[in-house]
Amino acid sequence: SPMSSEDVLIRVQGLGKRYEIYPTPRDRLKQFLLPVVRKILGISNKQYFTEFWALRDVSFEIRRGETVGIVGRNGSGKSTLLQVLCGTLAQTEGQVSIHGRVAALLELGAGFNPEFTGRENVFMNAALFGLSNEEIEERLDDILAFAEIGGFIDQPVKTYSSGMYVRLAFAVIAHVDADILVIDEALAVGDAVFTQRCMRYIRRFQENGTLLFVSHDTSAVQGLCKSAIWLDAGRIVRSGISREIAEAYLYYTQQQIYGDRARIQSIEHLSPPAETAETRPYIEYGGEHQILDNLTEARGWQSGSAEIVSIEAHNLDTGKATFIGWDRVRLVIKARVHECIQQPILGFIVKDRLGQDIFGENTLPVRDSMVERAETGQIVTAEFVFRLPMLQNGEYAVMASVADGNLQDNVQHHYLHNACILNVSSSRVRWGLVGANFEHIEQSITDD
Repeated sequence: SPMSSEDVLIRVQGLGKRYEIYPTPRDRLKQFLLPVVRKILGISNKQYFTEFWALRDVSFEIRRGETVGIVGRNGSGKSTLLQVLCGTLAQTEGQVSIHGRVAALLELGAGFNPEFTGRENVFMNAALFGLSNEEIEERLDDILAFAEIGGFIDQPVKTYSSGMYVRLAFAVIAHVDADILVIDEALAVGDAVFTQRCMRYIRRFQENGTLLFVSHDTSAVQGLCKSAIWLDAGRIVRSGISREIAEAYLYYTQQQIYGDRARIQSIEHLSPPAETAETRPYIEYGGEHQILDNLTEARGWQSGSAEIVSIEAHNLDTGKATFIGWDRVRLVIKARVHECIQQPILGFIVKDRLGQDIFGENTLPVRDSMVERAETGQIVTAEFVFRLPMLQNGEYAVMASVADGNLQDNVQHHYLHNACILNVSSSRVRWGLVGANFEHIEQSITDD
């Protein structure tokens, strides 16, 4: 059923943020004084600054319970947008309406006084979120346990490392009962253990709260967010399903990286593969996988220098067209060369419905044994033999690509997001993303 207006927690209409760039401090003084003088003398006004619009004509709505990702290059306006939404920056034009308590983790140290101790900053920061001293005292032990910075809590935060900053800041926002959580790339500096703790909290928060998540990691955006907004030069380029936005943004960034080295063209289809079908729990062991060719419907980009012409999978254990977890598989990718490629690379990645990488490989490990150069009209063939992991029920997209270069410097000449589809049914995986081939499970009871 349609949501009411009360379910819209964030409404942004025609938002714009302008900065005045002055060539010299003298010009700033002129702009402050001379317009008044000119007005008195009846002289037309003169502008002594250059306008820079960090945001322009930005409009969107975020409803209760939604998780929205924001992607864009550095300088696209992402952080400026979040600061306006959090009330730490005033917009130049447009309207912003926020309903509910907002907790934000922006750039490192935001909201902290470097001269105060960690404990003092906890009280100050939590008070800014509307908690009373009594409420902070009640939650202090939980905050400190979440942060895990030990005795440093009573040291000035100017002595903290970047990781300690994030630990303490996230510990505070995790205990202020926020309705809206805003995270701006800050988790990238945390260690693995703390990041996992934060992700567990975020997953719990998503059950009832609204999350606005900014990251350059498109896999993380797809994994966490249902929808996404792509910003560039302060304007919304596109918004919609996170997977589609992530794919479009990846294509755009690759073209920016390649520059004049290669001109790539987007491959779009009106009928992309359907989302994963609803899955059912299975108790019985054993599961079947079926790999379907999807080249004609695949999306991605191409430069015209090479083209993937086929992807085939063969079951080396049974010879059948279906597969079971742990079967030996031979995956063959073929690409036709249209313009000479000096160092051809073929590879693939299997992704789940959220765009998370499950496994993959390319031909770089056998570079020394390969023919370096591929001439126009030749076919480059890559063969991968591996044991198929045991996967959860659902559909998995196989990304395939042909590139020219090496690990650090390469150009993807043909990149397909859904080159083939891996269907998994009656899976034996009941916990986790993939299953392992257990050889022995035993339980015993003995007297101590």
